[in-house]
Amino acid sequence: MLRGFALSRYRPPAAKPSLYITRAGYDALQAELAELWKRKRPALVQKVAEAAALGDRSENAEYLYGKKQLHETDRRIRYLSRRLDELIVVERLPEDQTRVRFGAWVTVENAAGERSRYRLVGPDEADASAGRISVDSPLGRALLNQRAGTTFTAAEQAWRLVAISYATE
Repeated sequence: MLRGFALSRYRPPAAKPSLYITRAGYDALQAELAELWKRKRPALVQKVAEAAALGDRSENAEYLYGKKQLHETDRRIRYLSRRLDELIVVERLPEDQTRVRFGAWVTVENAAGERSRYRLVGPDEADASAGRISVDSPLGRALLNQRAGTTFTAAEQAWRLVAISYATE
């Protein structure tokens, strides 16, 4: 242990994620919840019941693994049920479409001249490989309220906002 330093386990609470989501993102979460609740969970319950019928549960790997899967599925179902109740679906286009707002498609260029196209979405539907970044991400926060042609810094990198679009794609 280091002298003079108090080591603690305290960590400040994480920032609460944004509650905004697009209609497509909301529908995808609802579809996932329905899939888990109506198909995956009943199949897991059946699998666990069959494994339990085989005998000694303490050494039954199928039973133990099935219980673990069932627990993880139930946890995801609880999370989605709570999260869907609190999410706010954004379907209206902003009045000022010359600035970056939630749901905008943006084209940005880094200092090397490489262009990327992203859509600003809620944290529940973010997937950078699909071109969707969270408004809570460093780049997402830096993009909000910017106008096309402006230069800004995000994640210790200089960016230029090339274009803004609110077309649905």
